Amino acid sequence: MEVSFIYKGSVRSDLNDTKTFIKKVLDKLENIIHDKDIMFDLKLILNELIINSVIHGNQCNGNKYVELFLEIVGDTIRIEVSDEGDGIDFDIANYNPTELKCCGRGLVIVDGLSDKVYIDNNRIIAVKYIE
Repeated sequence: MEVSFIYKGSVRSDLNDTKTFIKKVLDKLENIIHDKDIMFDLKLILNELIINSVIHGNQCNGNKYVELFLEIVGDTIRIEVSDEGDGIDFDIANYNPTELKCCGRGLVIVDGLSDKVYIDNNRIIAVKYIE
C-alpha cells in the first residue's frame, strides 16, 4: 500500500503549546480527510492521548516532551503517542464507569473511538479504519 500521509512531531509538556500543536496536526489532516465524523473522532483521540501524556505522563513538566507519530496508509490511520513518564499499566476492559474515578476515562473514550488500542508502558497506539 502507498503511504498517504505521515506526521512526526513533538510538543513540550505545556498545555498552551499542546493546544497549538494539536490544532496544527488537525489542520493538516483536514486537507486529507474530508469526513467530518472521522475528523471529530481524530480530534478527540489526539486531544485525549496528547493531553493525558502531558498531564499524567510528564506531569506538566515543561522540560519533557510528548512525541506524536501519525500515519495514514490506505484506509488505516495509526496514531502513536509517547511521553517521558514512567508509563501506565491500564486494563481498559476492567474500567468501571460507575466507580467515578478521575483517571482512565480518556483511554476508554479513545478505545471507543478507535478500532484497536495498544498500551505499552509510556506509549499508546490507536488504530482507526476509514472506509
